[in-house]
Amino acid sequence: MALTALSARRISEPGLYSDGGGLYLQVTAGKHGVTKSWLYRFALNGHERRMGLGSFDIVSLQEAREKAHEARRQCANGVDPIETRNAQQAAAKLAAAKAMTFDGCVRAYIAAHEAGWSNAHHRQQWSNSLAAYAAPILGSLPVSQIDTGLVLKVLEPIWRNKTETAQRVRSRIELVLDWATVRGYRSGENPARWRGHLKHLLASPERIKKVVHFSALPHPELPGFMAGLRKQEGTAARCLEFAILTAARPSEAREARWSEFNLLDKIWTVPSERMKGRREHRVPLSDRALAILEKMQTHRQDDDSFVFPGEKAGKSVSNNAVLKPLQRMKRDDITMHGFRSTFSDWAAEQTSYPNHIVEIALAHSEGDKVAAAYRRTDLFAKRRRLMAEWARYATDATADSSADSERIVVSIR
Repeated sequence: MALTALSARRISEPGLYSDGGGLYLQVTAGKHGVTKSWLYRFALNGHERRMGLGSFDIVSLQEAREKAHEARRQCANGVDPIETRNAQQAAAKLAAAKAMTFDGCVRAYIAAHEAGWSNAHHRQQWSNSLAAYAAPILGSLPVSQIDTGLVLKVLEPIWRNKTETAQRVRSRIELVLDWATVRGYRSGENPARWRGHLKHLLASPERIKKVVHFSALPHPELPGFMAGLRKQEGTAARCLEFAILTAARPSEAREARWSEFNLLDKIWTVPSERMKGRREHRVPLSDRALAILEKMQTHRQDDDSFVFPGEKAGKSVSNNAVLKPLQRMKRDDITMHGFRSTFSDWAAEQTSYPNHIVEIALAHSEGDKVAAAYRRTDLFAKRRRLMAEWARYATDATADSSADSERIVVSIR
């Protein structure tokens, strides 16, 4: 559309070209070139107002004249066309907010927070739990319409027989709804809040849930167990053995990458983003742990590849796969995580190392915050001796490994 299409005349104000009736073409020169837009000037209640009608490149002259005519009609009726447009835009935003579904908020929440989560498994748990229990009831509803009754409809069927899962689902619903409130998709109190709200409507979880602890191998049985484990072939068996020797959490061992290891200095440094406590953790490597790494070198592709690769390319060995050696050894009564309890019990009963050194080896948070603040070292030298003794004990086939020892069930974080 050429500027000459206007029955325009230049007015006293630079950059404005009148089409009559208060409609102007506004031409502005800036560092990115010349911009052109439509402008409607009017006076209402003794005040001059200016109303933008759109870009010259998008809005045609005819469309600009129609918009200006509608604005003049509103002014004639004593209505401010700018205020009317603002109200219409606010109503449109409100309608869009009401249309934001719970499922949409879940996806947005996960996308916003997953970078801060320690592993992909946590993200999967988030998605799976809400998809299984919340989505069938809340998923397609506008998040603004979710109330206490709907939240209870999700929780009540699983509150007694799946209490721990129900607690996690409730907490995740609460977080999603809080996020939606801050983003303006809903308002008012959070109907999934426990304290002062659902606490009065649902039974206390502590009174109804069954406490399930990680099953652990009594430490006198460990040498015999390790001898059997070394006979098991495959990546999963080596991953399990490595996790036991390093007292690592399952995910820390399964997702270890070659870039985390200094084999020359015999150190494994687990980065903070993979640690439960969000603090980097150095692990001294025993000779047997190094031997396992040497064996896994045949699978190494590059520094960023997994030490214990899974069957799918680019994936680490799965948690289920690591349980297979236990099943083949007919030890379904114990868990991979439970070996951390075995290590803790052995250290307490068979060594004279102070408890805080064992706790650091397990990468537990310091209970005494003041002591933690003053302790500037991870006591690595002492922990190297501790882990060397643990490896010797675990691989000593002559140690007491009575299969008749009472099997214990203990809890470890």
